[in-house]
Amino acid sequence: MKTSPLTVAVLGPGGVGGLIGALLARDGHRVICLARETTAAELSRGGLRVESAQYGDFTAAVEADTQLREAVDAVFVTVKQTSLDEALDRLPASALGDSVVIPLLNGLDHLALLRDRYPSAEVVAGTIRVEATRTAPGLIHHTSPFANLELAAPLDEFADRLRHAGLGVTLRTDETAMLWDKLAFLAPFALLTTRHRADVGTVRGDRRPELLAVLDEITAVAGAAGARVTTETVLSFFDRVPDTMRSSMQRDAAAGRPLEVDAIGGAVLRAGAAHQVETPVTARLVADVARLTNPEA
Repeated sequence: MKTSPLTVAVLGPGGVGGLIGALLARDGHRVICLARETTAAELSRGGLRVESAQYGDFTAAVEADTQLREAVDAVFVTVKQTSLDEALDRLPASALGDSVVIPLLNGLDHLALLRDRYPSAEVVAGTIRVEATRTAPGLIHHTSPFANLELAAPLDEFADRLRHAGLGVTLRTDETAMLWDKLAFLAPFALLTTRHRADVGTVRGDRRPELLAVLDEITAVAGAAGARVTTETVLSFFDRVPDTMRSSMQRDAAAGRPLEVDAIGGAVLRAGAAHQVETPVTARLVADVARLTNPEA
């Protein structure tokens, strides 16, 4: 990775991608946001605007296009799983070349898809813990007191660039463990807050027995998949996050948008079936949440 300013593309400049892009642009890097024509035009005019108690309120100038047209140092793929196939048309393999591709998607299944589609690129597993929402094209509302990335690759210099821009970054050597560490928290968080239309404080209080049952199932699946994740560890993180924190799935449900039920809950159920671990509580929650957008499901 070169030491001069980076050129970084962001596929899907929503809450997560917009925050990352804005922080990198503010730190002097060239950022190209890939989005629909109307969003790209708005970003070209007004840049990315961030409202954040952690980073302050600021505007960062970025470039924007509907498709990647040149090689870049790295690409953050930050769309929802529900729109991934359509979004990848903005990222042609011929332009991408051997760039580093970092998907910050929920679930497990997207890595195989990206590695098959971009064989020349270095597709690096990544996760992020953050609460950030796009409230209008180019306007990002960051509400969590953290924005922490994990990357499963020896990208030391790149990680230093991200840290300098203000992001928390941890490099991991075990991709499976990293992905399950995230999913073991995200699946119960997303499913329970969405199913009960409640914030995390209510879930870990009023719904604690159900939370514990789901955590026991998911950590059992994670262990069978080769990741050492315990209920106690995940519960400890649950008990530390702000009471008012809500999941992006919950916000999507309230807005009538498609839900990542299959990418998040479905990934747990498929892994459980593959490893012969029963997950009845998780399965019921997945079915209940699926019915929020499809009453006949």
